[in-house]
Amino acid sequence: MSGTIIKAARNTEQAPQHLGPYTQTVAFSHYNNISAQLPVDPKTGKMIAGDVKVQAKQCLNNIKAIVESIGHVMDDVVKVTIFLQDMADLEAVNAVYREFFPHYVPTRTTLAVAALPMDAQVQIEAIISNGEGTFPQAPCALIKLARNSDKAPQDPLSTHTVAFSHYNNIGAQLPIEAASGKLVAGGIQEQAAQCLKNIKAILESIDVPFDDIVKVNVYLKNLADMDAVNAVYTTFFPDSAIARAVAYVPARSVICASALPMDALVQMDAVISHGDGTPPQLVEDRHNLVIRARNTDKAPKSPLHSQTVAFSHYNHIAGQLPLDVATGKILAGCVKEQTAQCLSNIKAIVESISHVMDDIVKINIQLKHIEDLEAVNAIYTQYFPDYLPARTVIGVSELPAGALVQIDAVVSNAESTPPQA
Repeated sequence: MSGTIIKAARNTEQAPQHLGPYTQTVAFSHYNNISAQLPVDPKTGKMIAGDVKVQAKQCLNNIKAIVESIGHVMDDVVKVTIFLQDMADLEAVNAVYREFFPHYVPTRTTLAVAALPMDAQVQIEAIISNGEGTFPQAPCALIKLARNSDKAPQDPLSTHTVAFSHYNNIGAQLPIEAASGKLVAGGIQEQAAQCLKNIKAILESIDVPFDDIVKVNVYLKNLADMDAVNAVYTTFFPDSAIARAVAYVPARSVICASALPMDALVQMDAVISHGDGTPPQLVEDRHNLVIRARNTDKAPKSPLHSQTVAFSHYNHIAGQLPLDVATGKILAGCVKEQTAQCLSNIKAIVESISHVMDDIVKINIQLKHIEDLEAVNAIYTQYFPDYLPARTVIGVSELPAGALVQIDAVVSNAESTPPQA
């Protein structure tokens, strides 16, 4: 790893282990990345019996066990993502969710997917604030800033934005008008525009420019709508003259959802750079702490996203499809060959910014066929033979260009971005 900050990868016997090649939680600097938790009893290693409420509670109990094993509490959670097999189960899951977040609520993204590992009805992942940092950083009493804006639709179970240290995490924005609380009239383009308008309103409410976004996740009900979404997306990025001058676009992943809340066609969430930090960090000029967007010729390029965007102590890598760099086409072959291509693309990007695969703290995998997971793991462990990042795996009904797999990553960045040392 570049620099001196040490990554802390940890497991506890109080949560399920040995369900796959991943670590329960990986901390780096001021964040912990927690692997998606299935409703598995840690004592038996088997799926818990019961309905979706019972399963949701087990997922959250597993997260709580991991959080407490590293000296944290549930109020340190800044972002939760809930994956459901059936969107009709959301109300039941929410009833359980409130028990774990009775006062403060983190930012949240919810979607239904085609399949989950072990045929679970629900799976939940989380990101945790880490005020003590990782060695040799000195512990400090950083303040979490949870904020909402009247200019964007509000949800009692999700805060608009939760900032901690040098990042803001924006909860998934549905195409809802703030004034009416209803889905915007129109089709996919109107809905995509409304999602982005809501994100922009939230950012403006905390005095953060739109071009401070480092990563966007687009959740689409129909992948055939992607071109229409992109037509709207390019009217929002780049947003400023400075960004246009360097053609800055954030990293991005596109995920096909089986269903979205309120039967929306699209929703989007975002990770935002936060140059000011949170108290007691000293306020810095947000254009001094530099966003570093980079691309390499050794991995597939896209005019719609940067391959990797670094800010402070993290790099965010865009979703990588099994595209052959030489041809620009999806690699022919089985899921093993496609997985190797995705990971080779990530490795090329990681190495182009003078990092190594062991610097990855979190991996997200989307599979066309969840039953391919064992085959994917056989390749995956070749790229991570010793240290294992945190990980989330979901099954999706479709991937761009007919791919069988897509992978994105979050990478630790010990050297940080200028002017930090």
